[in-house]
Amino acid sequence: MTLRDDLRQEVITAIDKSLTGDLLYQRLRPDITPYLTATSKIPLKYLKAWERLIRHSLDSSLYEANALSARFKHHQVGSLRWLDIVNNNGFRREKALMLLDKPAPNRFLLCLLMRRLNDWVPQVRKAAGEALLRVAAVSDPEIVVDALFVTLPNWNVWGRLTDLEKQIFIQVIQITAVTQVLKNRLLSTAYGPVALIFSHAARAGVFDHCLLEFAQQSRQPSLRAKAYRAIFEAQLVACEGTTWQWVDKSQGKRKRVPVFSVRNLAQCASLSQYLDAAAHDRSPQVRRLAGEILIKELEHIGDNDFALARLLAADKSPSVAERGRFALAELV
Repeated sequence: MTLRDDLRQEVITAIDKSLTGDLLYQRLRPDITPYLTATSKIPLKYLKAWERLIRHSLDSSLYEANALSARFKHHQVGSLRWLDIVNNNGFRREKALMLLDKPAPNRFLLCLLMRRLNDWVPQVRKAAGEALLRVAAVSDPEIVVDALFVTLPNWNVWGRLTDLEKQIFIQVIQITAVTQVLKNRLLSTAYGPVALIFSHAARAGVFDHCLLEFAQQSRQPSLRAKAYRAIFEAQLVACEGTTWQWVDKSQGKRKRVPVFSVRNLAQCASLSQYLDAAAHDRSPQVRRLAGEILIKELEHIGDNDFALARLLAADKSPSVAERGRFALAELV
């Protein structure tokens, strides 16, 4: 993993410019405009490496001057706000977060703010949650969704993320403008962990009324299959993380197993109709799901069960056809 050299140098130079100038005027209110401009060009990849670079550059700018200048900068410079949210000093991170109340300058800095929900200091995590709610409410929803697309897949990876921090994400998703933009993005995105993002976002309950829309209009097959499964099983299942499970206590062997949360939904009233739509989907992943549900719900499908079973049995996908043949054998 390497960061772009030109952009890397631009960020370092911008931090230096943001912290230089006449101490009599800038010691209380430094101008971090160059930093905001430079970070707007950073792609939303390798966030951990970019954060480490910014933290190191900030430390260098504050301490590599002469002793008097460094003392003035460190003790008398006011909060650098968006620059200070990655400061090595937890007190300065917390103070910077408590002062944030304006729209996010760009999507990269909003991602850094969301990453503070996994901060190693509990007080910083609390301040980050409060700051995120304030900032997200007044920020461009497109920027908020950009940041959510990057951070939501880390839901189960960030080890310090508790139910309290997860609730903050849910409240951000429930902002009306953010909900609409997120829905449109999920429907139109053809690549990436869209189904995983949907699983976490659906915890907020904002997509319960439009599951059929996701099932029929999403560009990504995995998301269509996820939505169809929620409709058929009348529940949304999401992975909460992993836990240890003993394989053999006598030998001290154990393994990681996933932990799932389940939220029940209203029972599907037109199972046969939706199952027929899934069986005609252009993706074998969705048609395979249709075969699985057909086998489980044979007693409740009605007169359409033979037609569906024959359709799936003739499918060009071997895994789909196998399920169709099994359903036909059960019906005979």
